[in-house]
Amino acid sequence: MISLKRIYTIIGLVFLIVVLSLVAFTTWYTVDESEQAVILTFGKVEEGINEPGLHFKLPWPIQEVEKLSKETFSLQFGYEEKDGEIVEFDDETKMITGDENIVLADLVVQWKITNPATYLYNAENPEEILHDATSASLRSIIGSSKIDDALTSGKAEIEAQVRDLLTTLIGKYDIGISILAVKLQDVELPNDEVRKAFTNVTDARETMNTKINEANKYRNQRTNEAQGEKDAMISRAQGDKAARVEIARGDVAVFNKLYEEYKNNPDITRQRLVIETLEQVLPGTEIYIMNDDGNTLKYFPIRPLDKEQPKPQSEGSGN
Repeated sequence: MISLKRIYTIIGLVFLIVVLSLVAFTTWYTVDESEQAVILTFGKVEEGINEPGLHFKLPWPIQEVEKLSKETFSLQFGYEEKDGEIVEFDDETKMITGDENIVLADLVVQWKITNPATYLYNAENPEEILHDATSASLRSIIGSSKIDDALTSGKAEIEAQVRDLLTTLIGKYDIGISILAVKLQDVELPNDEVRKAFTNVTDARETMNTKINEANKYRNQRTNEAQGEKDAMISRAQGDKAARVEIARGDVAVFNKLYEEYKNNPDITRQRLVIETLEQVLPGTEIYIMNDDGNTLKYFPIRPLDKEQPKPQSEGSGN
């Protein structure tokens, strides 16, 4: 028979092997590049590990490791996509706009875990809290927006407001996640008849905007043409002004010159001015100067000497 001492020895060896196995298999752990880890000491959070690689900890049950993904998650609000098929939840997406119209709105929220310890132990179900906060944020923003903005050009602004409000709520709940992006998928009217009527209104608005743009284009074109004509007229007027100023200055210079000559020889200058004036008034006319006795006429032509020889003087009563 086996003695009690031998039995105890075997049991001790088995226990030692079990302990050594636990130490060997629970002391070392690895963290992948796409993972982050949290160390628990007797259930209490000690630290977070983000560096990938092989790490050491105290053996179980003293310390444990919880691993979470670093990837970006997507929350589909209002629909669910499985195996290439989309299932919509109209009760979840139906909401009222600020101008009391009903729309169906669904969106996608991209988020990631940024504080593993908080994510694991501050809330029982962080994803459910995120879903409820998304619903509250979207309904709040849609409820203060007009239907035109929700269906047409205001989607980007609505997305930004939902993201800001959702980020604020998640920060208050402190569940260890961060909101990366919010994207509206579909915002539509609840039935075909209303959708068709709104489409007609949208088409009419687009036609109006097109006409307004065309009118603005024509106005700008005509304004530019008128501006060009105005600039051309101003340029011509300035040219005429400069020319007239130069002519006036020339006339003043001539006048001053004549005045100087007049002061030196008033009689000669006066006669010369009279003759030049007659030449200007009667161009090409032969001018005769008569004496004062009434019997004898002496004359001479005022014309270029190189074109015509002077006529001989004649006597008589004159014609």
